Amino acid sequence: MELTDIGANLAHESFADDLDDVLARAEAAGVRRLVITGSDLDSSQAAVDLAGRYPGQCFATAGLHPHHALDWSPAHEQLMRDSASAQRLVAIGETGLDFFRDIAPRDAQERVFAAQLAVACDHGLPVFLHQRDAHARFLPILREHLPHLTRAVVHCFTDSAQALDAYLDAGCYIGVTGWICDERRGRDLYANVARIPDDRLMIETDCPYLMPRTIRPKPKTRRNEPANLPWVAETVAAARGQSVAQVAALTHANAGRFFAIEGSDAQGQ
Repeated sequence: MELTDIGANLAHESFADDLDDVLARAEAAGVRRLVITGSDLDSSQAAVDLAGRYPGQCFATAGLHPHHALDWSPAHEQLMRDSASAQRLVAIGETGLDFFRDIAPRDAQERVFAAQLAVACDHGLPVFLHQRDAHARFLPILREHLPHLTRAVVHCFTDSAQALDAYLDAGCYIGVTGWICDERRGRDLYANVARIPDDRLMIETDCPYLMPRTIRPKPKTRRNEPANLPWVAETVAAARGQSVAQVAALTHANAGRFFAIEGSDAQGQ
């Protein structure tokens, strides 16, 4: 079984001391490829650096999470554009809107979201998207750019069936995390994940967050990591009435196509 984790925050400080061990455990668990999320200037640069250190296993995105919208700067945009031009990125993001926490003003979030979509359009890159409690504004902004975007994935999807259908109608891919493994919060996602067509589904850990609650024995740590992705695949498979092998194969293939990394493995072959 081969898997791709499309959303791993391995630039997070919690991985600073044992990253090689984390990557080895991922490989042992069948997680062959990891897309490292850039969510601010530092993590975007770190993602690019990690992709350079672990070619074929790690791949980089660069973006600015909506929580940090007020930090948008020429330096961040230049990093994104330079890295894209040098073919060191597989996507722009994490970018989008978060009206759940409203950490940054909504007008700033919208402005920076549109600016990052423009970078993706200019460089022919897909986008890695975040949306929470902002569907009504998120979708119109995205739609303005969709004719010029190669591909888009709504990462860590947790919204309603109606929002899911709207994203699918817009041609988006959907990323599913360990949220689906949460018997308290993930019931709607569990019920709706079968609506996602086989060719639009991808899975992710969003580590170090969203540890799957189905893991047995229960982990001694609260830090999630890519090696736990098979637990997401298992729950997705159960919810869709498919085998784990089917879900692994189709999500791995979808990720390869979406990020244009087909044929890449942990040895970079």
